[in-house]
Amino acid sequence: MPNAFNFSASPFDCLNSQQQKLVRDSVDIAYFKQDEVILDVGSAPTQLFILIKGFVRQIENNEDVALFGPDDCFDGRGLVAGKVSNKFIASEEVIAYQLTKSTVNELISENATFGALLFADLSKKLNALSARQSQYEINSLSLALVSQAFLRPAHIVSSNTDLFTIVKLFNDNRITNVLVNDDSTTPSKLGIFTLTGIQRAILAGLPLQSTPVDSLTNYKLITVKPSDHLYEALAVMIRHSVNRVVVKDENQVLGILEQIDLLSFIANSSSLVVQKILQAKTLDDLKVPADQITNLIALLHRNRTKVPMIATLVRELNAKLFERSWALIADPRLQANSCLFVMGSEGRGEQILKTDQDNGLIVNNDFVIDEAIIASCQRFSEALINFGYPECPGRIMVNNPAWRMSAAEFSNMVKLWLLEPTPESLMNLAIFLDSNAICGNEKLLLSVKQDLFKLVSDNQFLLARFVSAIESISTEVGWWNRLLTLGSDPSSTRLNLKRAGIFAIVHGIRSMALEHHILQTSTIERIDELLKRNKLPKELANEIVEALHFLMELRLKGGLSEMEMGKEVSGDIDTSRLTSLERDLLKDTLSVVKRFKLYLRQHFRLDFA
Repeated sequence: MPNAFNFSASPFDCLNSQQQKLVRDSVDIAYFKQDEVILDVGSAPTQLFILIKGFVRQIENNEDVALFGPDDCFDGRGLVAGKVSNKFIASEEVIAYQLTKSTVNELISENATFGALLFADLSKKLNALSARQSQYEINSLSLALVSQAFLRPAHIVSSNTDLFTIVKLFNDNRITNVLVNDDSTTPSKLGIFTLTGIQRAILAGLPLQSTPVDSLTNYKLITVKPSDHLYEALAVMIRHSVNRVVVKDENQVLGILEQIDLLSFIANSSSLVVQKILQAKTLDDLKVPADQITNLIALLHRNRTKVPMIATLVRELNAKLFERSWALIADPRLQANSCLFVMGSEGRGEQILKTDQDNGLIVNNDFVIDEAIIASCQRFSEALINFGYPECPGRIMVNNPAWRMSAAEFSNMVKLWLLEPTPESLMNLAIFLDSNAICGNEKLLLSVKQDLFKLVSDNQFLLARFVSAIESISTEVGWWNRLLTLGSDPSSTRLNLKRAGIFAIVHGIRSMALEHHILQTSTIERIDELLKRNKLPKELANEIVEALHFLMELRLKGGLSEMEMGKEVSGDIDTSRLTSLERDLLKDTLSVVKRFKLYLRQHFRLDFA
């Protein structure tokens, strides 16, 4: 039976062959009846348990805090500490491997990653995981295709075209090469002429106006197919000592792949998206880069780019896209007398995949919102829908008069949200607090926020009512069971990450930012500012950051999977598809959320609110 030990499950998947042999030689098998106490509080554990069959409940203060299933292990922390702090009870008949404490200690001494994944806190586990993943990290070249890179348009000229005309073509189109078609042969042949040819002609003293390009053209054309991988294209360039290749599909020329563009794609594909956004002259021109943002997200995730980096990049790309869209729609006078802003997860820079658009418009108090402005706002909302940003169900969009008004009107509305709280008004306030200016007069948005901050100064009762939403919204009944798929109903394996943990973290930090008049909108930036002001315990802050990033990672992974299957992005994950390590990390993450909620209850005295 020990030969069947699953070394693909965490933390045993980081062991080398010699360490795996040690486990096989030391492991034993144990059986426990339903409701039998496997480990009790205060006992000194001598074994690490790895479940083969059945489920085990972890109980703390008469409350279930975790549930372990096949391939999960427990109680590593108790084993290292020398004393069990929780009770572990068999939920049903259990068969488990037992690994002696001496063997576990030997593995920990030989393999730091094993030790970190076994008993460390969330932050250390994620650091160990990150270090291990970096060993297998792959470059975007290994997955990306030539068709995904930026291809420059191919300019084709006849072989009898004179060099002066070619120079003018280079200048007018800002290009450095043309393809030359020689139809005097059968079949016709295609070559390439570059800026280097011009230099050779000048040095040779050739008359540009009478010298045909044919004499200086290289007809040994180097080509690749759009279905080739980028690393293959780069290999071709290196092999032939060229800086560009022609991309052909059968006999059709699709464009030119320049080495500088290929390297740019590897280093930062976003630069190509930004280039297309800035060069757009119509809203239709923006549709392509809008779609490429999603493709870029998938590419970066496949290549194990960290979620915070992806989120920051997407925030900037979306901002450029929205800013350019508004510039193409709104007249200059409107742009100068208003502030276009985004809110919610987009405003925080934590919306990676496209979800409901949340945006608004503040105008100067003496600026009249006429029919032309209303039409511009409607056109902007429709443009974003066309770009793949769905209409907000609550209509928190610039085409809604409630989110398109003067600074004074906005300020009064925001005050009412706080002074006359309803579930809807508190939700609106939370969304607005995350507002981030996209373009226009940013002072208009700042003035509204500063008026709000004045209202909440030293008003703990108002703050308590605001933060109390963590009690009603972030509720996921039975989510421990969902981690291990105990129910037969497929829907029982779905876990909404926003309700389970993201909302409590985001709204809790948002509430503390409101309390301390912090203008930053990103959750991480808010945490950094709270730490600078000594308003949040450092250890808890670090755990919150790691927890949020892990939940964002799971949500992105689940969303991309849904998109690949042609489904709408739900924000849910299927817990039955999580690896044992992901389940373990999710348990630790949700424990951090639980501790943070307790901290908020005490800090804002919610029991007395």
